[in-house]
Amino acid sequence: METVPEPGSNVPPKKDRLQTKKKKPRRYWEQETTGTAAGASPGPPRKRKRNRELRPQKPKKNDTSKKFRMSKKPRELKSPRPQRSLSGAQDPFAGPAPFSVEVVQKYCRIDKSKELPHPKTKTRSRLVVAEAQEEETSVRAARSELLLTEEPGFLEGEDGEDTAKIRQADIVEAVDIASAAKHFDLNLRQFGPYRLNYSRTGRHLAFGGRRGHVAALDWVTKKLMCEINVMEAVRDIRFLHSEALLAVAQNRWLHIYDNQGIELHCVRRCDRVTRLEFLPFHFLLATASETGFLTYLDVSVGKIVAALNARAGRLSVMTQNPYNAVIHLGHSNGTVSLWSPAMKEPLVKILCHRGGVRAVAVDSTGMHMATSGLDHQLKVFDLRGTFQPLSARTLPQGAGHLAFSQRGLLAAGMGDVVNIWAGQGKASPPSLEQPYLTHRLSGHVHGLQFCPYEDVLGVGHSGGITSMLVPGAAEPNFDGLESNPYRSRKQRQEWEVKALLEKVPAELICLDPRALAEVDVISLEQAKKERAERLGYDPDARTPFQPKPKQKGRSSTASLVKRKRKVMDQEHRDKIRQSLEQQLQKQEKAKPTGARPSALDRFVR
Repeated sequence: METVPEPGSNVPPKKDRLQTKKKKPRRYWEQETTGTAAGASPGPPRKRKRNRELRPQKPKKNDTSKKFRMSKKPRELKSPRPQRSLSGAQDPFAGPAPFSVEVVQKYCRIDKSKELPHPKTKTRSRLVVAEAQEEETSVRAARSELLLTEEPGFLEGEDGEDTAKIRQADIVEAVDIASAAKHFDLNLRQFGPYRLNYSRTGRHLAFGGRRGHVAALDWVTKKLMCEINVMEAVRDIRFLHSEALLAVAQNRWLHIYDNQGIELHCVRRCDRVTRLEFLPFHFLLATASETGFLTYLDVSVGKIVAALNARAGRLSVMTQNPYNAVIHLGHSNGTVSLWSPAMKEPLVKILCHRGGVRAVAVDSTGMHMATSGLDHQLKVFDLRGTFQPLSARTLPQGAGHLAFSQRGLLAAGMGDVVNIWAGQGKASPPSLEQPYLTHRLSGHVHGLQFCPYEDVLGVGHSGGITSMLVPGAAEPNFDGLESNPYRSRKQRQEWEVKALLEKVPAELICLDPRALAEVDVISLEQAKKERAERLGYDPDARTPFQPKPKQKGRSSTASLVKRKRKVMDQEHRDKIRQSLEQQLQKQEKAKPTGARPSALDRFVR
């Protein structure tokens, strides 16, 4: 008789778990533990089971016998233990990231030295909160510098070698393949001379020739976006807020094209335009014309914001200050005027040269301005209120075109030669004693611009376009939320919407943008005075103290007079205390520093 086999009788016996379990690799932050099983890795620390029987019982709410016997003991301060994760690993870099005090001061935007005269309690509390937020933001910005992977560099010669003698061919041989591909020449003699412009991201290049040739391309990949011939002289060309729109100053009017070469607009109110400048944060296109008018066109709504008559003849020299969006115009009488669309007169007039001004350039910090004139002088001016020349140099041939880089390098085009001067740093003026680099072109220079975030200088000349390699010219790290060279079409559209929502009104353009966040004390006092004269009384004057009535006979005439007298005496004491403090401060300032203190000083009034 056959029997049914028992379940699991033919199943092979299980192997030992300790033999089959693989050994877990130990990380560098984990410590070796003793007492573990052979071949087993030390796992996370297990929680010990607490003995509930030995734990003291908490007194119940109804139990009042021990309520007054319990005394609160001061909590002992224990040393902080190293934080561990669930796996038992210890953080090797515990705590916040370190930062430098100098870097924090660089990002600080609030001047604590200026104080408001007698601010109110509410205003003072708001100022304290704003200063705390500003300090926290500065610390975060200083800590985020650890994430910047790239560092700027410069070209250095061996054994005191002059870097101005180093040719572009030598630089191309020394750099890597990707950087060497950024140096190229476009031979376009039949349509020259050329003006060029880079987009804000530094990825796209647009250039226009005097004989009507207009083209735009991705100069990194050499992919052509559009190429047309407008059959009219092109005097200047500019990208608008993105690489999708292009403004071309033609012989008669101003034309707007897209990245496919299709004409979108023809602005006939801007005629005989010679130079173009675009203000990205205000969405304003500034045009200078032969008739002497400076026109501001709001490209977001298509309206002309202001048309200012400079009364200085033909305008052919124009640039913008990237720091405060003020337009600088160079005139034939040797002066440079600064303009804002909110004012019909120039903000400042600076006498720079004995002859006419040929070129003007302003660095990215807004502190220095470089000018060149018919007197063959190249000067660097200080724009921080003094407007005085810091350095000057006489050139054998006057510079017709100037350009500043993001790191403070100054390029000057003199005939068919381009000279570049370097300074000590980003915020320091360039040294005009010895040129940093020199390059000779195949034609006369007609346009200069440094490419953003790339060590490249674009030169437009009568023979075409030349892309030069200038080590240490650009900022190595870019802000991906502001100008991202690798953004997609969807990202560009989202950025356009945010930029339009954050557009700065044209009325806020002034010499000092920080003055917009300050209180104009003089105007405030004048407004108060005029208001008091108009109303016949001062509405902000302090009303006399009137005590509140009280009950149970405490509102008698004698008690009311006594309370008023008490408040008046307190105010009188405060005034006396303030006057004594002012007298002591004056005495401390007048007292000589080297004099020894005397015992009779206590009686000095």
